[in-house]
Amino acid sequence: MVVMVDVPATDPSDAPVGTVTAPLLPHVIVLFGATGDLARRKLLPGMVHLAESGLLPDYRLVGVATDEIDGDEFRALARSAVDEFARAGVSDESWRDFARRLSYVPTSAGPAGLHEQVLRHEKELGGEARYLHYLSTPPTAAGSVVRMLAEAELVDKARIIMEKPFGSDLESARSLNATVHQVFREEQVFRIDHFLGKEAAQNILAFRFANGLFEPIWNRDHIDHVQIDVPETLSVDGRAAFYEETGAYRDMVVTHLFQILAFIAMEPPTALEPKAIGEEKNKVFRAMRPIDPSQVVRGQYEGYRHTPGVDQRSQTETFVALRADIDNWRWAGVPFFLRTGKQMAEGARIVSIAFREPPKSMFPDGSGVGTQGPDHLTFDLADSSKLSLSFYGKRPGPGMKLDKLSLQFALHETGREGDVLEAYERLIHDAMVGDRTLFTTAEGIERLWEISGPLLGHPPQVLPYWSGSWGPATIDELIAPRAWRLPFRRGWRTAAP
Repeated sequence: MVVMVDVPATDPSDAPVGTVTAPLLPHVIVLFGATGDLARRKLLPGMVHLAESGLLPDYRLVGVATDEIDGDEFRALARSAVDEFARAGVSDESWRDFARRLSYVPTSAGPAGLHEQVLRHEKELGGEARYLHYLSTPPTAAGSVVRMLAEAELVDKARIIMEKPFGSDLESARSLNATVHQVFREEQVFRIDHFLGKEAAQNILAFRFANGLFEPIWNRDHIDHVQIDVPETLSVDGRAAFYEETGAYRDMVVTHLFQILAFIAMEPPTALEPKAIGEEKNKVFRAMRPIDPSQVVRGQYEGYRHTPGVDQRSQTETFVALRADIDNWRWAGVPFFLRTGKQMAEGARIVSIAFREPPKSMFPDGSGVGTQGPDHLTFDLADSSKLSLSFYGKRPGPGMKLDKLSLQFALHETGREGDVLEAYERLIHDAMVGDRTLFTTAEGIERLWEISGPLLGHPPQVLPYWSGSWGPATIDELIAPRAWRLPFRRGWRTAAP
């Protein structure tokens, strides 16, 4: 099967979208961590959906993990994952087609065993396949996997997708980049952030740069502050060992929230090309001030220390809220408030831009103007992909009473919600094509760890908070005199039945 994709005739990693049509070669996909939680929940079901959508070329998928299982047992695990986590039912025909392309190699087989399996599949595909290596592994294992690929001679014709977090501080990120660059060229490396693969996150770029209405007011003269808020209701059960090493800041802020911040704050790129967009994001990171520990609140939900695998004296944060500042002409003096945590009151993924209020009000006391805060432009980055613009408007009837109103849009209104790829699906496809637009760079990652240095070196005390709350009470002091947007006073409008 040949899949037609939008890539240029020369270097796919520099392609403006939709320029030249070229065939996508067959692929041998090597999935490290194939029996892990991410593979079960997202990657294996995502591969099936990509295949059903006709977005994969002819392919074979090799699972690699420490589990001593055989190919039949891996296929049974994959079937269980697809049945439990696939967005829609998978037909028996689709499953049989997917299953026949699966194989498994335990890490105990070493580089030689992996080499033999991949080359066998390459011959089945006609001998001209590319390799796509997906490292669904802990950060501490990434270096050894890269070295294994080198020893297995699976580097040429390959691209490698690396999961977050990429390192745990500046020193480890530089060391990991050095290890990776000993084996792979930078253009072969795709550091994944699944938040950037979401339809709603990409819509931020379309909203800003495809419309003449908002870009002229997208600056310090008109915007008071920005909030990026990603609370989660989940606990760390099943991921305690990972979380004890990582914490909320490394797990979510460096990898996800800062990347969304860059989409909000970047200057218009010279073209819709990976290098142009990547450079504008990196300019934002270079302009960010080091994170001030006095402008950070760290929290830990009650009961976390009783989780199996967690130190009973653990100082790992399950919650973090902070202020970030960008020192450039567009954003000087505009604070960016970021918040994320586990076991919180609601699960949400919200970006909220608060506009400055008018300098003087002509409306009489009691009119209601200003009582419900400033006007906001809100992006909901959840799969429902919504946005809302709030404003004051006159209440019908006598007198001058004002209410907060809103213009809203949701993905379901387009009638094309079925066309949406999940974030991991989109990014796996982009990596196959060679489109690096939504991936991070070595420079960007190292800069984010650099500005994180003061916080990582001198973290503030971890404060307790109750499960089902919005975090420690001191977060209100962090954002004062402003207020957090979540929980919303007004709900999103729902789809008509």
